[in-house]
Amino acid sequence: MTSTPELNLGLRTPPASGDSRGRPTRLRVEHLDRPLGIDVPRPRLSWLLPAGATHQLAHRIRAGAWDSGRVEASGSLLIPYQGPQPTARERIPWQVKVWTDLGESGWSEPSWWETGLTARDDWQAVWIEPAEAQPPAPAGRRPAHLLRHDFTVRGPVTRARVYATAHGVYELFLNGRRVGDQELTPGFTAYRSRLQVQTYDVTELLQEGANAVGAVLSDGWFRGRHGFSRAADGFGERTALLAQLIVEHSDGSTAVIGTGPNWRSCRGPVLAADLMDGQEVDLRLLDPGWSAADDAGRAGPGWDGVAVGEGGLYEDFSRLTASPAPPMRRVAQLQPTSVTALPDGRQIIDLGQNISGWARLNDLGPTGTRLILTHGEALDAEGAVTTENIRAFDWTTGRLLPAGQVDKVVSSGRPGEVFEPRHTTHGFRYVQVEGHPRELALGDVTGVVVHTDLERTGWFDCSDQRINRLHEAAVWSFRGNACDVPTDCPQRERAAWTGDWQLFAPTAAFLYDVAGFSAKWLRDLATDQWSDGRVPNFVPDPADEASRRASPEGPMTGSAGWGDAAVIVPWETWRAYGDLDLLREQYPSMTAWVDYAAGQASARRHPDRAARRPEPAPHEEFLWDTGFHFGEWLEPGVAIDLDPARDRGDVATAYLHRSAQLLAATARLLGRNDDHERYQRLAQGARAAWQAEYVAADGIISPGTQATLVRALAFGLVPDSLREKVADQLASSVRSAGTHLATGFLATPDLLAVLADHGHGELAYALLLQDTSPSWLAMLERGATTMWEDWDGVDDAGRPKMSYNHYSKGAVVSFLHTRTAGIRLADGADPTAAAYRRFVIEPVPGGGLTSARAEHDCPYGRIRSAWRIEDGVFTLSAAIPPGTSAQIRMPDGARVDAGPGSHVLSCPAGAGSSAAV
Repeated sequence: MTSTPELNLGLRTPPASGDSRGRPTRLRVEHLDRPLGIDVPRPRLSWLLPAGATHQLAHRIRAGAWDSGRVEASGSLLIPYQGPQPTARERIPWQVKVWTDLGESGWSEPSWWETGLTARDDWQAVWIEPAEAQPPAPAGRRPAHLLRHDFTVRGPVTRARVYATAHGVYELFLNGRRVGDQELTPGFTAYRSRLQVQTYDVTELLQEGANAVGAVLSDGWFRGRHGFSRAADGFGERTALLAQLIVEHSDGSTAVIGTGPNWRSCRGPVLAADLMDGQEVDLRLLDPGWSAADDAGRAGPGWDGVAVGEGGLYEDFSRLTASPAPPMRRVAQLQPTSVTALPDGRQIIDLGQNISGWARLNDLGPTGTRLILTHGEALDAEGAVTTENIRAFDWTTGRLLPAGQVDKVVSSGRPGEVFEPRHTTHGFRYVQVEGHPRELALGDVTGVVVHTDLERTGWFDCSDQRINRLHEAAVWSFRGNACDVPTDCPQRERAAWTGDWQLFAPTAAFLYDVAGFSAKWLRDLATDQWSDGRVPNFVPDPADEASRRASPEGPMTGSAGWGDAAVIVPWETWRAYGDLDLLREQYPSMTAWVDYAAGQASARRHPDRAARRPEPAPHEEFLWDTGFHFGEWLEPGVAIDLDPARDRGDVATAYLHRSAQLLAATARLLGRNDDHERYQRLAQGARAAWQAEYVAADGIISPGTQATLVRALAFGLVPDSLREKVADQLASSVRSAGTHLATGFLATPDLLAVLADHGHGELAYALLLQDTSPSWLAMLERGATTMWEDWDGVDDAGRPKMSYNHYSKGAVVSFLHTRTAGIRLADGADPTAAAYRRFVIEPVPGGGLTSARAEHDCPYGRIRSAWRIEDGVFTLSAAIPPGTSAQIRMPDGARVDAGPGSHVLSCPAGAGSSAAV
């Protein structure tokens, strides 16, 4: 399709905190700014305190007709609205003022939220399906359909909203202009239970008299190919659209225009559109005015009727919901760094950065020019784009599948023609263009970065540019995988694997505001969770429970470290954002997973253990040693082992302890005292079982892998008396490997922090700065701009190996935030510490660094930790937001309790006493 007008593609950076005019700022509703179409009946409100304030004494909220009056309270985060419940489509303006140690503030700048269609009776529109050939084209080759309806607007318009969603991916147009700036709507959810509705303000797009509304509709996640096996039709076999336009006139009357039997459909210029395979367009078939209101004949020849959807999902309007997360948008544009022509005429465009999105091509050549755009992460020996490293695998047949990521376009020759495929996405750095009649220039191609429009909240830099490059690569890797859900990779699978988000969520929560993003995904996890408590390996899962159980992947469901996302992600989200309601909402899902794991531990024994010890030991009630588990996954030099009979009790029992412990803490927060005691006993039993099986009498851990040792310390599996010995065993393992890591997915996020916290800080930095494989810097030395799935990244023949954009190993940058710069949440489950209301700044210098700086926009404002070493003196500059407090811990051991404001402290770079400057 043709390009839309340019957007502001800069990343949003909010004000640091407070406001010099002495009033609250950054008003938020739930976890959003000015949400349009929200469906939370009584949303929660948040604000930042005025600059210079130390603490809040009281607040007063005015929201619509409700005035809270002065409320004596110190909280400014997620305060419930207690006014009259808004009706559908109602806009609620609101302001807040506060009393602080500075006195009474002024009123904040006005803000608002607006409700959407909140009940079944609000919908007059019905689902419609486009006319489609039967049988439809094969999956991956199905066209996008155009839908259209003409209507008349009688009189001046004061307000107009469109509420829309689809089975598939849709774009809306009004009078020839694209509606909104969201991409890949309605996004990816567990469609059988949750389907997101978008709300658009279209007041300025309407005109008195003749109007036309149109939509482009493609397969998307609903029935497109998906995942490792590229299965199609996961949620249904037909695409469909539901849209309702409500027009309010100056005389108080209202008109409703909704999808229905009077709409028309046709096949347009998009001959094929699939999120995995790519998009094919013949622009000679494009009618530039197909959605304009200037030609009623467009509903004539070539336009067919539509079918009204009946039964099944079409009748279930209760699943319609607004997203608690920001939408996907085009958030940045990259210009290529080079264009290289190969001898056979293919041209290779290098963006210089691995991204998720698409390529926009400005010059398509004369009429009839056929161009093929192949997207990949690497080049082969001839310099051409290769996709061999990102080919998928058919579990049923055992054969490799094509990688997809190929777009095709035929030029119409119209002046200014642009190709921008908005019904697919690709993970790529390189674009190979075949068929262009001339040599392309750098300005002819643009890399369009597409992902969830998350607000940046965390930054880091230091005196070593290699570390800065690593941090940037980790950020880009997450950006490439924030595609409405947290995907594992943006090319080969694009599935939201639970294990990946479980281990990266804390890192992401420092870098970006992922509160709503995680909440949205957790709701899908809960609805897709199996009846016995098992958590699918990826969420949403296009296959329902029965289908997945019967599939080749079915026996692989319920893996420790993956299913534990049901507990760890809500817990870490609460810690970062203080959203206790999310814990309350997810609590049934959390308990279902832990009860499943505990049931497996108590009811089953591994055959090998039973053979060695026919009579089970008492601790085996808590030993989880059966079932399929991915284990540490992709440890360097360890072959992939998917044998479901393998005993991975060391990993599974460790996670049973960890999740039971967090669930016990959650139960206490929620006032469920009986549950707290029950799950605390389970956590203690799993810990004792782990010690009985894997800790020898002399304190040596077996298996003595780095990953096992990291978990022993990070999860508190060993008694305090053995922590130093276990840490030394870990350090010895690292040194004996030539100062190389040997962890895979699960333990890598904790490796450096565990070493630093147990007296091996310089060894942690040596690992961080290691530049031979396996290491992070080795990836960068080999050209990585995002994190690789495999530590080596190339096979024995030097060919690219596995995905070049898997963010999991990028969780190492949490060490830079929490140890190098030293900003971290207070330990424990204290509710008064959540959301950084109390936190720690404890820098751990090392690695030859002479300076480091991190900033984080927590829910109360901006935290800053910046240090430098000059002339043998370590100087720390810290900023504490209003309404919070921190304990600053200096490298010489001094501790200072710090309130809001700026603080500068110093101490000798080696040892000595700290002193305020």
